[in-house]
Amino acid sequence: MAKQAKVLTDKEFGKLLKAVSLTRHSMRNKTMVYVSFYSGARACEIASLRVSDVIGADGAVQDVVTLKSEQTKGHAAGRLFINKQLQKQVSDYLKATPKLAQQTERPLFFTQKGHGFTPQTVINLFASLYESACIPGASSHSGRRSFITKLANKGVSAKVLMTLARHRHLSTTQRYIDVNDAMLEAAVELA
Repeated sequence: MAKQAKVLTDKEFGKLLKAVSLTRHSMRNKTMVYVSFYSGARACEIASLRVSDVIGADGAVQDVVTLKSEQTKGHAAGRLFINKQLQKQVSDYLKATPKLAQQTERPLFFTQKGHGFTPQTVINLFASLYESACIPGASSHSGRRSFITKLANKGVSAKVLMTLARHRHLSTTQRYIDVNDAMLEAAVELA
């Protein structure tokens, strides 16, 4: 069985954001990291996002993004729920790139050459960011695993986690949850 992507601690997430702030395209990179960590999006989903997927007719960032079947890993339509923190980050990103908001069919994220990202270039970018932050064992899937684990730590039900992760089977979602000492200590305090 392949080793799973590292689940980041709050301190490691802070290190990642610090490393991101030092990159050439820091606003774009921070927004991509936020999409991963605050919605649980996969690399292929991040790469496939279009401006029209995230902003509504009123120009505001939506709280639910509907993914078409061709945008997802399993080729099944799904939804990304966008919390207030992620909405603000995406909104700030679009304000920093005003021409982008007017070109709604363009990719939400584009490379320095002006092309949309592919799933592999998203994976490569995340690998570079984690290397810069000196966080071994992390990958583009770390945000997704951290998202699911964090919600599990807060007591979100397994069925809700499965739905947010867009998994077909609960057993898949359970493999994403990283059990740590803090979770174990909190659990025994409930007894």
